[in-house]
Amino acid sequence: MAKILMIHTGGTIAMKTNDDGDIADTEQNPLVQLVQTFKDLTIEQVELFNIPSPHMTYRLMWQLSRKINEVADQYDGVVVTHGTDTLEETAYFLDLTVHVKCAVVVTGAMKSTDQIGTDALANIAASLAVARDANSQNQGVLVVLNDQIFPARYVTKSHTTNLATFQAPMTGPIGMVHQSQVSFLMALNQQRTLDMHQLIDRVYLFKAYAGMDGQLFQLLTPETTDGVVIEGMGAGNLPPQTLPAIQKLIAQNIPVVLVSRCFNGSVAPVYSYVGGGVNLQKMWLLLCHGLNGQKAMVRLVIGLSAGLDHSELGRFMSNDN
Repeated sequence: MAKILMIHTGGTIAMKTNDDGDIADTEQNPLVQLVQTFKDLTIEQVELFNIPSPHMTYRLMWQLSRKINEVADQYDGVVVTHGTDTLEETAYFLDLTVHVKCAVVVTGAMKSTDQIGTDALANIAASLAVARDANSQNQGVLVVLNDQIFPARYVTKSHTTNLATFQAPMTGPIGMVHQSQVSFLMALNQQRTLDMHQLIDRVYLFKAYAGMDGQLFQLLTPETTDGVVIEGMGAGNLPPQTLPAIQKLIAQNIPVVLVSRCFNGSVAPVYSYVGGGVNLQKMWLLLCHGLNGQKAMVRLVIGLSAGLDHSELGRFMSNDN
């Protein structure tokens, strides 16, 4: 009988409807009792946190990662339950910092356990099936919701309330779950993971927009800032008014990472006009391929926390490995 570790962190999947009809967190996670209904597995549960996912921090993600690395060799798989708002960030953080042989699956729910049409137990059942499946190993951290399997590095929350909110624009789902049967449509190689020696997380995210200037960037100093991620326009372009302030940050040895604000595609040095990707790359902005802004932030925090020097950080942030 497969032995699965289930780590609870809170979120909608662990909430209930209160007397006012609002979804609220509870002192006792209802999943702890509900999970005991799965009789074909040996499931050990740990309630590491019980927080709404907007309360998640990099320090808590790091604590979760360390917990998995410490104990996962005792299990056939690990399932993490999590709120959906920051699920993609936690899953990707684990993807870059967890180095274990067994499958690691992150799941959540869009409806609490006591709502009509709740997806909580269905998502847990699917996640347990994936966690115990041998084909789930060595593919990095997987995200399982709505009977679909996604890679942590590409999945994102795409709808505020729909049960099918999680999508992977770059790849689509890499597998499906049907009545506890797991089918993989493709396999992904597990990417490089890093050991963090400390937490360096004073990293800030900016979204480029028409008419943007450098005033926001001028607020940042080396004393308060470890890194910056910018969601640029199109293939990675910025308004020219932002460039002097960004150049000053780079001159102060603050890494500046560029991704695209587009839902699909990646940055590329295509345009050579002032503020175009060719120009920005020459300014030593780090181009990060295939990640959205929040994922690039996670990757930058981990790269900095692992102590990568400038050249190593540039290679790591390219997301080509």
